[in-house]
Amino acid sequence: MEKTDELDRKILSIITRNARIPFKDVAAECGVSRAAIHQRVQRLVDMGVIVGSGYHVDPKSLGFNISTYIGITLEKGSMYKDVVPELEKIPEVVECHFTLGPYTMLVRLFAKNDEHLMQLLNNKIQEISGVVSTETLMSLEERIRREIPIE
Repeated sequence: MEKTDELDRKILSIITRNARIPFKDVAAECGVSRAAIHQRVQRLVDMGVIVGSGYHVDPKSLGFNISTYIGITLEKGSMYKDVVPELEKIPEVVECHFTLGPYTMLVRLFAKNDEHLMQLLNNKIQEISGVVSTETLMSLEERIRREIPIE
């Protein structure tokens, strides 16, 4: 894999603070041409350094008022590869991690209300073959959401 240099890291630092900043402004701050920024960003995408783009939507604005983390214990850890496709069918699941510790998996999901959460747990997640148990952790408020620092 190619390495990133100081200019790449400066570009990453700027665009992770504001993904909508015009390339001309990034170029001015970096002291290079717009074409150079465009080429560098494309190279960073091709290298897999930049993974995805888009906007973050506040789930509450869409009526999803409950944010939860669900610890899932599976019969066998190897069942992870079979459970993930089933979780992908649940649109409210927004993250899924294979973990070490008390759970086999940790997922984050959003629900509209308590009844919706109960339906997701009882009728969707706990019905997946291989799921032995779940533990629900409620997030009362998200205070920090950021990218890893670019150094």
